Amino acid sequence: MKAFRRFTVRVPLPAQLSELTTLAHNLRWVWHAPTQELFATIDPDLWAATGDPLRLLAEVHPDRVAELADDAAFLARLREQSDDLARYIGEPRWFDASYATEIDTNKVAPQGIAYFSMEFGISEVLPIYSGGLGILAGDHLKAASDLGLPLIGVGLFYRSGYFHQSLSADGWQLERYPVNDPTSMPLTLLADGDTPVVVTIAVPGGRTLHANVWVATVGRIPLLLLDSDLPVNDEELRNVTDRLYGGDQDHRIKQEILLGIGGVRAVREYTRLSGHAEPTVFHMNEGHAGFLGVERVRELTSDAGLDFDSAEAVVRASNIFTTHTPVPAGIDRFPLDMVRYYLGPDDQGVSRLLPGLPVATVLELGDEADPGVFNMAHMGFRLGQRSNGVSQLHGAVSRKMFADLWPGFDADEVPIGAVTNGVHGPTWTARTWQDLTPGDEDAAAEVIAGMSGDELWRIRVSLRGQLVEEVRRRAHASGRDRGFTDAELGWTADIFDPNALTIGFARRAATYKRLTLMLRDPERMRRILTDPDRPVQLVIGGKAHPADDGGKALIQQMVRFSDDPELRNRIVFLPDYDISMARDIYAGCDVWLNNPVRPMEACGTSGMKSAMNGGLNLSILDGWWDEMADGDNGWAIPSAEGVHDDHRRDDLEAEALYSLLEDSVIPLFYNRSATGTPERWVEMVRHTLSRLGPKVQASRMVRDYTTALYGPAATQYSSIVADGYAPARDLAAYRRVLNTGWSTVQVAGIDEAGTDTSADDRPGTVRLDLTAHIALGELAPDQVTVQALIGPVTADGDIEDPVIAEMTPSSDTDPSGRTLFTVSLVPSRSGRLGYTARVLPRHPQLSDDAELGLVRYPVGTAEDLGPALRTTIGSAPAAVVNT
Repeated sequence: MKAFRRFTVRVPLPAQLSELTTLAHNLRWVWHAPTQELFATIDPDLWAATGDPLRLLAEVHPDRVAELADDAAFLARLREQSDDLARYIGEPRWFDASYATEIDTNKVAPQGIAYFSMEFGISEVLPIYSGGLGILAGDHLKAASDLGLPLIGVGLFYRSGYFHQSLSADGWQLERYPVNDPTSMPLTLLADGDTPVVVTIAVPGGRTLHANVWVATVGRIPLLLLDSDLPVNDEELRNVTDRLYGGDQDHRIKQEILLGIGGVRAVREYTRLSGHAEPTVFHMNEGHAGFLGVERVRELTSDAGLDFDSAEAVVRASNIFTTHTPVPAGIDRFPLDMVRYYLGPDDQGVSRLLPGLPVATVLELGDEADPGVFNMAHMGFRLGQRSNGVSQLHGAVSRKMFADLWPGFDADEVPIGAVTNGVHGPTWTARTWQDLTPGDEDAAAEVIAGMSGDELWRIRVSLRGQLVEEVRRRAHASGRDRGFTDAELGWTADIFDPNALTIGFARRAATYKRLTLMLRDPERMRRILTDPDRPVQLVIGGKAHPADDGGKALIQQMVRFSDDPELRNRIVFLPDYDISMARDIYAGCDVWLNNPVRPMEACGTSGMKSAMNGGLNLSILDGWWDEMADGDNGWAIPSAEGVHDDHRRDDLEAEALYSLLEDSVIPLFYNRSATGTPERWVEMVRHTLSRLGPKVQASRMVRDYTTALYGPAATQYSSIVADGYAPARDLAAYRRVLNTGWSTVQVAGIDEAGTDTSADDRPGTVRLDLTAHIALGELAPDQVTVQALIGPVTADGDIEDPVIAEMTPSSDTDPSGRTLFTVSLVPSRSGRLGYTARVLPRHPQLSDDAELGLVRYPVGTAEDLGPALRTTIGSAPAAVVNT
C-alpha cells in the first residue's frame, strides 16, 4: 500500500557519535576521501547503496550504532576527522595567507562576496542542478572554500529539482520528478532563535511571496537556498520553486525575481544572524540573477538616501556579471509587459516590487533592439562594471555578440573579459590519482613525471576496468526500467571489454552539441566499433530538456543504434546522467569526445574532468579546448566553420572525426611495446596529467576571478562609497553632464606635422606631431580622454590593430575656442597607415574607456551612439547623436 505522506525521523546519536552529524552536514565530505571512508566503515553495503551520510545514519541498524559507540578505534578515527574539519574551516588559507597580504596597498581585499546562481551541482545528494552551469557553480563554491574566500552562495531550493531520466522500450526519454525533502538533506533552516527567517516579496494582486531560507554548508562556504513551498503562499506561489527550468516564462520570471531580489534579502538576514561580513562584491552567474542589481539599488535609495543614479553607480562598481552563452537564443528575454506587470507600477509609476524605484527607469536596464522585450543579459551588463565570458574564445564571441551595447567601439575594445572555467580536482579526480599526492595538487606533476610508463598504464587499465563494471550494472538497471526481464538482459553481464579503447560522450542533448554526429555514417561507425583486432567502445549519457523533443529524438536515435544486437556490446547509452555517473565515466574513459558546432560551446568542462584522470580529448577547437589543446594532450577535430550549409558542415566534420579515429587515435592506442604498454599513448597521458591538469583546476579559476574581478570590484566599491558616497554622487552628476553635453563634443579636425627623425641605422623614420581640435561644450579638458589611433588602413579606410596614444591638452585654443590636444608618434611599422582621434568620457570611477559606450570621432568619419548603460540618466534626454 502507498503511504499517504512521507516524513523523516532522526533518532539522536549517542553523545560519543554526535560529531558524525556535523561531518554529514558539512558537504566537504563530497570531496574529502578520509571522511567518506569513515562513513563507509559504518555499513559498507548501505554506504555503497546510498553514498549519502545522512541517509546512512538514518537507516543504519541501532545495534550497529551501539557497537560503534563502544568502538575505541572508530571513535579515534571520528575525532581525527572532526579535528581535521575544524582545522580546514579555521586555519588561514590562500585568500588570507597570500592574496590578502600580497595585494598592492592601494587595493582592497573583498570582505565578502555573494555568488548568485540558478543551480548548484555540489553532490547528487542535493539534486538542485541540471548540467554544466550548476556543476560549474558547485565547483566554484568548493574551490572558494579550499582557498578560504569569504564567499556566500545564493540559489533556490527546488522541491522536485531537475528530473530523473529513464527510457521507454523504444528509447524515448521519460521524466520523473521525485520530491526532495529538505529535512532529509544536509540543510539547516535559517532561523532567528526559534523563528524561521521568512523573506517576503510583493507580487501583483496585492499578494506577498514568502520564502524560507535553507543553508547548506559547503566546507567553509554557506549556500543559501530560498524555498517558496510554504502554507502561507497560495498554490501558484508555493510552486515558484517546484522545479528547475520547468514551466513557462511566467514561472521563470517569478523564479528569477525570487533569486535576485529575495536572494539579496536572504543574504542580509544571514549576515545579520551569523556575523558573516556583509558582501562588498556581488557576482551574477548568468542573467538569471540580474534582479539582484535593482534590489541593491533599492536598498541604497531607501537606506542610504541616495538618488537612483548614485545608487546605480555604487551597484555597478561592485557587481560582476558572467555570461555563459555564445548565442542570443540562450539569453533569458521576457516580454516587456510581463516585466512591467511584476514590477507593479502604482499611480505615480513607482514599483511596488521595488519600492521607491521608477518602473520606467528599471525597464530601461533591460532595453534591447526589440522594444517589446526585456533582456536579462543586458541588465546584467548594465549593472555590472566588470563582466566576463567563460573561455578566451567565448570572451571574443561575447564581445562581438554584445557589441551593440558599446556603439562606436570595435569588438575587441568591448569591455567583456574572460575567465576560463575550471573543475574541482578533489571532486572529479579518481582516488587512485589522488593517493599519489594526498592533499598536495602542486606535487602531482613531479610524481607523475617520475612514474614509469608501465605504472601509468596499469592505473589507466584499472580505472577502465572499474568503468566496465559500472557500465554493466547500469545497463542492466536501465534495461529493467525499460521493461525487459532479467532473462532478456543476460547479455549485459559481459558487455564492454576492460582492454578495449573506451570513448566517452556525456553532456546535455542540446542540438548544437551534436550527440549523433558520430552516426552520420552509421556503417562506418559500425566498422569502427566492431573491428575484431582493434575494438572501440562508446559510453554515452545525457539529458534533453523535457520540452525539447528534438533533443529527445537525438537520444532515441542513439539508443536505437546501440540496441542493435551486433553493437550493444560496444556502445551503450546510460540514462540519468548525473554527478555520480559522471565520476566513473571521466575516470575510466581513454578518450573524451566533444563535437559541438564551433563557436557555440562557451566552455564545456567535461573534457577537463576527463583530462584530470589521464583521458585524452578528441574535440572540435571550441570553448576551453581552443586555448589549451597543444597536440600532445589529444586531437583537434577540424572545423568546417566557413561552410554555411549545416548538413554539409556535419558531413565534413563527421568525416574528419572518423579519419582521426581510424588513422590516429585507434592505431596509437593499440601500438604496444613488448610489455603491452602503448608507449606514445602513455606519454600523452603523462603530459595531460602533468601539464594540462593544473590549468583546468577550479582553484586556478577562482584565483583568476579573485585577482581580475573580485579584488578590483572590492577596491572600486571602497572608493566609490568613501566620504558618505561622495564619489558615487560625483559620478552620477558627471553622467548627467554627459547626457546633456555630449552632443556638443566634437573632433573638429586634426593637424599633422611630419618631422624627419632619421638615424643612420633607420633612414626615413618619421615622427608625426598631431594636434586635435576638440569642442568640449560643457566639459572641461580633464573630464575627457582624447586618444590618437594609428595603424594599417584598409582600402575602405578602416584602421586595423591600431596603436593608441593619449593626447595631452594644451593651454592654447584655436581661433574658434576649441581646446587643442597634442601627441607625438613615431610609427612602428611600414606600409599604408592611417590615423584618427577620438574623445572618450573620463572619470576616476570609470574602469574602462568603453564603459559608458560614448565616443566621438572626427566629423564625417563615424557614428557616435550611446550611452550603452541606460537610455537616460535620471530625467535628462538621451545622448544619441550622429556626427
